[in-house]
Amino acid sequence: MLDGDLLKSYFAVLSTPGAWRFLVPAFAARLPYAMLQLGVLLLVQWSTGSYGVAGVAAAAAAVAAALAGPQSGRLADRHGQAKVLFPQVGLHAAALGTLLVLASAHAPAPALVVVAALAGATVPQIGSMVRARWAHLLGGSGRLDVAFALESITDELTFTLAPVLLVAISTGFSPVWALLLALIMIVIGTLLFALVGKGAPEPMPVRVRAQRGVFRLRGVAVLAGAFVAIGTVFGSLQVGITSYTAALGQAGTAGSIYATFSGASFVGGILYGVVRWRAGAPIRLVAGVGLLSAATAVLMFATSIPMLYGGAALAGFVIAPAVITGYTLVETLVPSEVRTEAFTWLTGAIGLGIATGAAVAGQLVDRFGEALAFLVPPITTGLAAVLVLIFLRTLRPAVQHSQPRELAPAA
Repeated sequence: MLDGDLLKSYFAVLSTPGAWRFLVPAFAARLPYAMLQLGVLLLVQWSTGSYGVAGVAAAAAAVAAALAGPQSGRLADRHGQAKVLFPQVGLHAAALGTLLVLASAHAPAPALVVVAALAGATVPQIGSMVRARWAHLLGGSGRLDVAFALESITDELTFTLAPVLLVAISTGFSPVWALLLALIMIVIGTLLFALVGKGAPEPMPVRVRAQRGVFRLRGVAVLAGAFVAIGTVFGSLQVGITSYTAALGQAGTAGSIYATFSGASFVGGILYGVVRWRAGAPIRLVAGVGLLSAATAVLMFATSIPMLYGGAALAGFVIAPAVITGYTLVETLVPSEVRTEAFTWLTGAIGLGIATGAAVAGQLVDRFGEALAFLVPPITTGLAAVLVLIFLRTLRPAVQHSQPRELAPAA
């Protein structure tokens, strides 16, 4: 039930001493992160004239970011955020700058794909590091759910604003100028964020016995699998909405329909943060992913633009609570020594899901028609709900985390 007093929780979280000092530069750095995949797509297509090559380059950037992100999160846990961010943003600037130069020179496609992957692999994982700071500042308090709700809202805001800004600059000037702006913003935002020590967890070197590290810890793989499915919703809806509106002769409505999805997610995230939940987080995750499957299934029966708006709004309203619950759960399952790495596994899983969902939906559209793109999310999220239900026990902390320096895999 809603509790009026909890409406003040957002202001309480934002009033956390020193929070604004890292939140403002973090936002400046996260907006370019949301621009990267689409920016690479537009840049490479502009350079080569091929959507096929552009799609491969964008997928390479997304997959590289998803796989390399947890490694940078691990380094941040062990050595501190600033010691990772300073060299990482330098490498990212070099990779993205090289991509801009190569694209401007109309370099061969393989070179563009390789450098796009390097740009993705080196992108700073600011979102995960902000969540780690909130967990460090508010861990164990009821305000952490609200803080994670704020992070979900921030994600929605950046992924709503980024395409608008990117397309506007690309159309008015060129994709080179759009990604150059993103490069400047991510360098400045990351450096300022790294210089703010408030909330940054202390480095805690650990040894992980499990061969695959944090991914083998209790419940992490289950959450990552659920987040891959959630990511497919974003990727497949981008393809489905774009192709379906074009087939109806109303391609201009695609942006507003996807904005409706993002806006509904924004509202869902806000409301989630001010509800006094009686059900535990594992049960809420099963319910959230299951509802997401049902909500996205509505889009399969859309036969008009208004129905697309309604289905997108319904899916968006459900998706943010599921994401917030997943981040809340992983914070309770892993020791503080590996918290940032665990967050980056979930962020990377969403990235993999976006790339997978877009690729599968694109193939279905090409082979069977536009409506088949909407078949992807109800299937993937439905399977994820079953997965979470089967392994529900692993999402409940077995013991309280003390100060372990050696982490064993889940039984």
